[in-house]
Amino acid sequence: MNPLVLVVEDDTKIRDLIKYNLERDGLRAAVAADGETGLTQVVDLRPDAVVLDIMLPGRTGFEVLRQIRSEPATQDIPVLLLTARSTETDKLLGFELGADDYLTKPFSPRELVARVRALLRRTRTVPTTASISAGDLVIDPLAHEATYKNKKLLLTRKEFELLCFLAQTPGRVHSRDELLRKVWGYDYLGETRTVDVHIRRLRSKLGPGARMIDTVTGIGYKFVSR
Repeated sequence: MNPLVLVVEDDTKIRDLIKYNLERDGLRAAVAADGETGLTQVVDLRPDAVVLDIMLPGRTGFEVLRQIRSEPATQDIPVLLLTARSTETDKLLGFELGADDYLTKPFSPRELVARVRALLRRTRTVPTTASISAGDLVIDPLAHEATYKNKKLLLTRKEFELLCFLAQTPGRVHSRDELLRKVWGYDYLGETRTVDVHIRRLRSKLGPGARMIDTVTGIGYKFVSR
């Protein structure tokens, strides 16, 4: 059976446009017009991915996302935030709450479908099950956990995948475009701010260990075991 995508959007025209393009691409689509209904649909339908508007009547998209990530049965469902608000604060909050991707209105339907497809592929960025140790940092792919100085890091799924990918190739420089392809799973030639935002959040959570993620000016990032 084809993957099911839940679209939570209060604007009828946008909701119908997204549904039409998803179905035209061979996906199944369910819809909800408000946050409360969206949450009910997530629990009842267990969709393979969610396209979630932030500015919703009742519960906001941020509140819906927080609830999705707080429940063991739904916490791993990929979520693409869709919004007319493009400030960095909104992006940071969305990623901190566990969003997998972020698309700003107005958007290209083709790009939206491509991003949803990428989320559905759920690209595995952790090809090994062996633990990774680098100084005080220990990454356990099987448990999907990382600790620094024996303290568990509270990482979102995408932050964990990014850290794991970088730590597997110490010393190697990865461009932002490459990280989008390998960690997010899609080719995107536009803004690569998504990577920078995740790196910033990751460094913040690593604390003193942030020095292990080096910025290579004009190119991207590399992991340095220190």
